[in-house]
Amino acid sequence: MYQQMSAFKSLVNDSAFRFVSPHSTTSTPNNTRTARWVSPKAAVIPNFHLPMRSFEVKNRTSTDEIKSLRLITAIKTPYLPDGRFDLEAYDALVNMQIQDGADGVIVGGTTGEGQLMSWDEHIMLIGHTINCFGTSIKVIGNTGSNSTREAIHATEQGFAVGMHAALHINPYYGKTSQEGMVSHFKCVLPMGPTIIYNVPSRTGQDIPPIVIQSLAENTNLAGVKECVGHDRVKEYTKNDITVWSGNDDECHISRWEHGATGVISVTSNLVPGLMRQLMFEGKNPSLDAKLLPLMKWLFCEPNPIGINTALAQLGVIRPVFRLPYVPLPLAKRVEFVNLVKDIGRENFIGEKDVQVLDDDDFILVGRY
Repeated sequence: MYQQMSAFKSLVNDSAFRFVSPHSTTSTPNNTRTARWVSPKAAVIPNFHLPMRSFEVKNRTSTDEIKSLRLITAIKTPYLPDGRFDLEAYDALVNMQIQDGADGVIVGGTTGEGQLMSWDEHIMLIGHTINCFGTSIKVIGNTGSNSTREAIHATEQGFAVGMHAALHINPYYGKTSQEGMVSHFKCVLPMGPTIIYNVPSRTGQDIPPIVIQSLAENTNLAGVKECVGHDRVKEYTKNDITVWSGNDDECHISRWEHGATGVISVTSNLVPGLMRQLMFEGKNPSLDAKLLPLMKWLFCEPNPIGINTALAQLGVIRPVFRLPYVPLPLAKRVEFVNLVKDIGRENFIGEKDVQVLDDDDFILVGRY
């Protein structure tokens, strides 16, 4: 390290590292004025800026272990009336997932409203989940970002606090080229097992198979959470790339007819036992058909609006929403009560009777 610092100082003092003001009378040897920045031969010393990485492996999860997961729940983050995390309710939600057979949880995903968290909150919740439940369920932290710098930093921190794998979305809003996507993912893949998440309806840009195929040889690529549909699932499975359905209403067919490993699910927040049956116990078109109305109800408005409303109606979380999310309207809340009765209250998490809830029962928090 001392030698690297000395080398770095010598670069700064090198005569090649200079700026000549446009107002200066200084001339180059051939008497022509210049205002160019002349860079040193090596502005960055190789390996000088080392990533914040640990080589401790005794508690690490292998990529193959992540590839084997069938039912992963995108877990909801509940709130107190002032908008802070309700960790008591959160712990109960995770415990119910463990009891009903989920293999893993996504912490701070879209369903968990990572987009409404500060990075401090985000990493704290990942660390809390690992600390409390890491020996009972696989914890996958959503540490993706449209900023490569943020994705790198958050992923370093996530693995430092012990998460088993990372979930990474492609750069959204600003978007980038296919080459940019590849470069972005290559920056985070070395840190640990990684699931790449493709959801064009949210990002505004598809991750084409050519991007995934160019990353497929990386030993840390666990697979893809794919929301495009059955044809894309088939394309990956025929090329031996692990894929999870990102669409609950398609997951049964993707699993049993097109070779998907399983599902990363929103619906399993509510009925983890039934979703486990769909993923583990062979083709069951009658159960799939029974759950489809619930799945369609959950996505009648952008996720996580439906799941937040449903969990509040089941009495397992407080009816608190961080804006800009607001509860589903009264008619939809009545519809949910009927869905619960049709499927059977005993199949849903929690023990309280499902309620419609009045508009005044909900708390909307803009500052937290």
